[in-house]
Amino acid sequence: MFRTLALLFLILVSTVDVAASAERAPYRIVGYVSDGAALPKISASKLDVVNFAFARVGEDHRVFLPTPTAPQRLRELGELRRDNPRLKIVLSVGGWGAGNFSEAAADAAARKAFVDSSVELVLAHDLDGLDVDWEYPTRPGPGISHSPADRGNFSLLLEALRARFDALGRERGREYLLTIAAADGEAASGLEIARIARTLDWINLMSYDFYGSLSKTTGHHASLFRSASARPGSRTAQQGVEEFLRAGVPPRKLNLGVAFYGRHFDEVEPGNDGLNRPYHRGGGYLSWRQISTDYLHREGYVRHWDERAQAPWLWNAQRRHFISYDDPQSLRAKAAFVREQGLGGIMYWEHATDADEQLLDAVDAGLREAAKP
Repeated sequence: MFRTLALLFLILVSTVDVAASAERAPYRIVGYVSDGAALPKISASKLDVVNFAFARVGEDHRVFLPTPTAPQRLRELGELRRDNPRLKIVLSVGGWGAGNFSEAAADAAARKAFVDSSVELVLAHDLDGLDVDWEYPTRPGPGISHSPADRGNFSLLLEALRARFDALGRERGREYLLTIAAADGEAASGLEIARIARTLDWINLMSYDFYGSLSKTTGHHASLFRSASARPGSRTAQQGVEEFLRAGVPPRKLNLGVAFYGRHFDEVEPGNDGLNRPYHRGGGYLSWRQISTDYLHREGYVRHWDERAQAPWLWNAQRRHFISYDDPQSLRAKAAFVREQGLGGIMYWEHATDADEQLLDAVDAGLREAAKP
């Protein structure tokens, strides 16, 4: 009788442990959701974190919501917790073309205004933290001020935020997240990477836009590895990850960023099926929704797969039109890379550009299904 009860107890404990481990995702999925007239369909069970984009920084150094729709969108995102109680809703501040960061980080009084206003927004909208998307400290941008002092000042700003969030967490018995979006190469030169890694919960590495309107040739805008025909030293996701790891970021604090959109190039010079060839017009965006509906499997467009780069592209020889993008196959390869490197997970930009969550499903399966015992 005793042995039977002991056996039943062990089975019960084992079952509970397996159930608990199934609930704890070994890799995180972070999805950016943009403000807009309406939220796209979001399957909360497939996500760990939603980053709502974007709040802005005012000339008074305070963080604010720039649109009248933002409070309602944040309420709707909060309601997703009913489907996934573990889902974190984080406010992302900044984005490409957003200014006033340099001034807000420049001295203690300005940093206090930034921190105070950030905490006010987090509390007012029942959020789980802040994601700072300063593109990029010390670097020039479209009409954006910058300074060599940004490098140290950004670290101070993040440390001030961390201290406030930790104090708030102790007061309320709740964890508050602090993350950033960052890019490799020149964009990373304005970061004290090892220092901020100690302060942050994680870094979302923007591993895309390697080729676009400013590049001289076509190319894989979000390739995992370097194509055989790419110029030596050209950016790849692997190279960016290695740069941040070498700089002192713990692997679990690094999320690989993937693109739910593509880049297209027109008037491409013939040869190599359009890959890494000069072009004369384009470099702009196409959502995965547009690519999968209007170009993939359409007459004249041929899908190619770069085995070395682990990246697809479309080429229309008659129109001389080249499209670089991520698809389910390349995302599965990136998920495998994340597992092999022991990274924290995958971040994507952005949810509304997916088509019926096809790409999110590929990320979800690649990270979660393959990790099950």
